[in-house]
Order: sequence, then structure tokens, then C-alpha cells
Amino acid sequence: MKLFVILSRVPYPLEKGDKLRAFNQLQILSKKHDIYLFALNDIVLHKDTVNILFSFCKEVHIFNLPKKNIFWNIARAFFSDKPLQCGYFYNPKAQLAVNELIAKIKPDHIYAQLIRTAEYIKNQSIKKTLDYQDALSKGMFRLTKRTSFGKRWLFSIEYKRLLKYESDIFPYFDHKTIITETDRDLIPHPRREEIVVVPNGIDFKLFYPRESEKKYDLIFAGNMSYLPNVFTAEYIVNKILPLIITLFPNICIVLCGANPSPRVKRLQSKNVVVTGWVENIQEYYAQSRVFIAPMEVGTGLQNKLLEAMAMKIPCIISSLAGTSLNVVSQKDAIVCSSPAEYMHAIETLLSQEQWHKFIAENGYKFVQQNYNWEHTTQILNDLICGEQKEKED
Repeated sequence: MKLFVILSRVPYPLEKGDKLRAFNQLQILSKKHDIYLFALNDIVLHKDTVNILFSFCKEVHIFNLPKKNIFWNIARAFFSDKPLQCGYFYNPKAQLAVNELIAKIKPDHIYAQLIRTAEYIKNQSIKKTLDYQDALSKGMFRLTKRTSFGKRWLFSIEYKRLLKYESDIFPYFDHKTIITETDRDLIPHPRREEIVVVPNGIDFKLFYPRESEKKYDLIFAGNMSYLPNVFTAEYIVNKILPLIITLFPNICIVLCGANPSPRVKRLQSKNVVVTGWVENIQEYYAQSRVFIAPMEVGTGLQNKLLEAMAMKIPCIISSLAGTSLNVVSQKDAIVCSSPAEYMHAIETLLSQEQWHKFIAENGYKFVQQNYNWEHTTQILNDLICGEQKEKED
């Protein structure tokens, strides 16, 4: 079938979770369908982006959002009841382009990722699926509790608008998907049980166990301008490091990921390495002994945990990360809730090789059994094709 896909970001390079999800899903869906991609863009594209996307897309249409218009679009959203992030990504000229393309292509189905793109296609009469991906309202609520007083009022407004919009947009789409059961239960609509959980996966051809010299004791990875990751990096360095350094004075922590904010850069020290963008994150996983993710803010599934587990790196995580990952046993990953607990877990994994191997092996098996892109994307394919409903009938 002809599948028209609209994204709020160009899905390459894969430094953000929504890009990673879209990229892998579309690659797999392209084996059965013609993919017509429309992606909004507000950055300078990687030189290989277009060629890579054309390797699995029938057509690729990238609409560059003019910086001068973004402010006015946000202002327009502010004086409406729409979330500001929907205003950020909405452009009237892009709307015309979407309408013209759909009229020309005549797709059999439309797939929209994130509520940021919903305005563009909500009134199309073609069958369509919305990937909520995360419960964005809950993520904004958690951020509201952690931001400065000056930003709190704006985040609070955005939280209430997201909460309303996540419910209002629900009936416009034939199918809805989301990344975890936890996020599904946070969508504020009485029929949220209809939302189909489509987890993320791992490309096991890229992420697999490999031998390498260990340069780092602890690693945390992710987009380092994303506020939940900034908070997590600060928690590791300001709360956990002062405790564990008394036991391991030469401990080395690497904060690995694109676009480190000034707050993250300030964390650099003799015990902390801030890398910025790296071409091959697998090398850093392989060179690290333990992955640590004391996430207390954010929603969705943390792909970085899946990647680390797939490479047999034992993980120490927060209960928030554990819930989204559906970790139900301390043998798959060690779940902690305080700096003292994190310190104890780190000490155990760094000093007891047998326990280190035990957690690493169980985490690896957990990911192999539960997170495979081919399997998870088949859920989406069945939904789009209507095969799921036929099976139920």
C-alpha cells in the first residue's frame, strides 16, 4: 500500500528517540509498502541524510521551517488553546504542501508521529494512525516540578494544554499507538485502552557484545541538550559521584551524547568526560563497565538502556526507567531510588566480577526476548493493514 508518513523531525542522524523510532519502523515497513515521507526540519541536515532516506522511501519531502516564522507560530499558539510545541511545528505553507502531496499521491494510509504533527492531517478522510509515542503531558508535568520559578508558569501552561490536546485529538484517528503501557495509561482519554502499545527495538547487527579495553567505569548516554538528560547528568555528578569517589578516587564517568548544554559541559572534570556527538556510540558502550541512568524526569522508553543491555553492559536505573522498560526483576537491571543505593550498586558491580557478569547476561537475554524491531513493527503493520482486527473477528 501507499503509506504517507509525516514526522516533526527528519529521521537521521539517530541522536533523538523519535528519530530512532521512525527510522527503524519505516525501514521495516518499506519492505511491504511504498513510503512517502514528509518531514519538518529546523536544523542543518547531515550530508548523507537524503541518500539514506531514499534507500527505503519512495519519495522524501523535507520542509524547512523558517526560523523567522517559528516565533510567530508559537505566539499564535499561545493565544489559542493549542500546545506551544504544536505551534512550533505548524506552518501554513507546510500545511498546503501536505494537502497537495496527499491529493497527488492518494495514499492508502497516513501515519503521523507525535501529536506535534496531528494538526496537519487530522481532517483528512483517509484512514490514519497517530503514534503518541510518549505521554508528553506527563513529561511536561514532571519538568514543571524541576524547573526554575521563572519557567514554571510557562511549563505549567504547556502541561495543561498538552493534557487537553492529547484527549481532543484522539477521535480524529482510526488507530493510535504508544511506546509503553505506562505511557498509554497516562493518556487522558476514557478510551485510552484502545491505544496499541508498539515498543521500540534494537538493531542487534549494530548493538552486540564486543571485547574492548575498558576506559570508563560508568557511562550515561543520550541527547545532552534534552532537559531530562541534563537533570540526570547533573544528578550523577552532583549526587552520586561525591559518594562513590570516596571508594574509587580514580573513577571515570563518561557523559556521551550530542549537543551537550552549557550545564552539562560544566560537569567536565578529572573524573568526568563530556564527549559531545560521537559517530559510533557502540565504541563507548564497549569501553564502559556499567551503564547508569538515574532518570527521574521524562516519559517513554529509554533506548539507551536497550542498547547498553544488548551489548552486555550491566545497567543501574531508576524506578521510572525500570517501569517503562518493564523490568520486573533486579536480575535484569539494578533499580535504585537514592544516591546511597546507587553508590552501593556501583560498588557491587565494579568490585564483584561474578555479579557484574550475572546482571550483564540477564539484561542481554531480557532485551533479546522483548525488544526486536522486526517484531514490534509487525504490530504496527498489522494495525495499519487491518490484519489485527481480522484476527480478532
